[in-house]
Amino acid sequence: MQILSYLIPISLFLGGIGLVAFIYTVRSDQYDDPEGDAQRILSGQYDDKPKM
Repeated sequence: MQILSYLIPISLFLGGIGLVAFIYTVRSDQYDDPEGDAQRILSGQYDDKPKM
């Protein structure tokens, strides 16, 4: 049971690092591309049956 006294703080620390990294990427607008997704869905450039 002593190993839990090491594993719990380590897991909280790593989770905190992940949370900080996620918040940084959200604030730096790395996920913001509303027009790109809409254009890719409607684009006929990539079809399901490519010509061979």
